[in-house]
Amino acid sequence: MSYEQKTKSLLLLEKQSWHGACFIKSMNIFYSTITTAVAVLLLALSSTPVTAGSLDVVINGKSFHVNSKYDWNENNLGAGLEYEMNSSTPWIKTLNANAFVDSMENMSYMTGAGLKRRLYSTDRFGGLYFDAGAVAFLMARKDINDYRPFPGILPAVTIGNRYVGMNLTYLPKKAVHDIANAHEVDPTIGGVVFIQFKIRTQAFGF
Repeated sequence: MSYEQKTKSLLLLEKQSWHGACFIKSMNIFYSTITTAVAVLLLALSSTPVTAGSLDVVINGKSFHVNSKYDWNENNLGAGLEYEMNSSTPWIKTLNANAFVDSMENMSYMTGAGLKRRLYSTDRFGGLYFDAGAVAFLMARKDINDYRPFPGILPAVTIGNRYVGMNLTYLPKKAVHDIANAHEVDPTIGGVVFIQFKIRTQAFGF
């Protein structure tokens, strides 16, 4: 085998090893996030009767980078869970965990809790409602300290009914550049709108 062939073989092995290490690291982070989310949800379920809340399957997602001239990934596919606690007041409390492909086309993971106020509800249209509030979370991203978790809190709204719903979260420009402290900075961006879709499991007999 020639020197050039040996060099190419070594480079190929190094590349395969690097991809393998990245895959294992991503899977470990994914399993840790899911384990934490399940533990939080089980704690919430065990502290109150099962009938006291509802569980949604979350389907991620779509983002819009406002006024950005950069070519960010906006097809943020992924999945998650959202547990909504029962409430006798207009204040709605949720626990959530998600994994999705982020704007850099890397996997990102988050777990957190939300507090929103129910501003509108009706028995029509399957129990249509509209909530507004904020979501606090811990997130892990490749482009921010190589998956070291960081905290955040963002404004969010939800519109839905007894069967399906949609979460909209807004990430202001200041949060994009200053709070996240990401390696990739977009001076043209005016903020990010992130959309999630959710399906209520109880409505379908689960």
